[in-house]
Amino acid sequence: MPGPPGACNMINFLLVAHIAVLGYWLGSELVINSTFRYVSRAGSMPFPERDRLLDHVLDVDQHVRYALILQAGLGTVLAALLRYVPGGNALAISAVFAAGAWLVLVEATHRQRKLPSGQWLASIDNGIRYILIVGLLVTAGAALSGAISLISWFAVKLALFAGVIVCGLGIRLEILRYYRAWHEIADNGSNATLEAELRRRYASATMVLVILWLQIAAIVALSLLRP
Repeated sequence: MPGPPGACNMINFLLVAHIAVLGYWLGSELVINSTFRYVSRAGSMPFPERDRLLDHVLDVDQHVRYALILQAGLGTVLAALLRYVPGGNALAISAVFAAGAWLVLVEATHRQRKLPSGQWLASIDNGIRYILIVGLLVTAGAALSGAISLISWFAVKLALFAGVIVCGLGIRLEILRYYRAWHEIADNGSNATLEAELRRRYASATMVLVILWLQIAAIVALSLLRP
């Protein structure tokens, strides 16, 4: 639906930002995965140096978290302004503030990750993700069943984005398992069994990552084709 030039310019800007964030997300994932692979296979590296490198991986991983939130925020703003969902400007403005608050939470969680408060903040962040997953799936299911009026391809996008968030939580779970072996190495030294466990957890996390990006590819295809 055509609108005032200013509104059209804003939407075009947001679309470009939406695409740029996707590139930022993919680039961050590639850097993280490559460095994570190196750390997981660097059994001969002195542990303090290896530990610092893994800590750097966690720093870079923040960019993926930022990208997810930015995509969720930008996607909601665009959906509201393009009238794919009800709410209009009010929803768009609310999405901006919600995404900003979530970014602050994620940053605070990372900075305090080695403190007890970091664990509490992380549980809030996880709770937000679970709520989003349920909300997206319920909305998509209601739309596809005809209970609410929503474009079918857009409803499928919502379900796929829920799948992306699920994969992100799955990767977190694999990282927690990875850290069990990592802490054992830190406390008692490395051995072949523990090194094999690190490589297995890297491989399983990467497999989940591939599924995540297949879903993102499907989201992009739906956005372009709008079947």
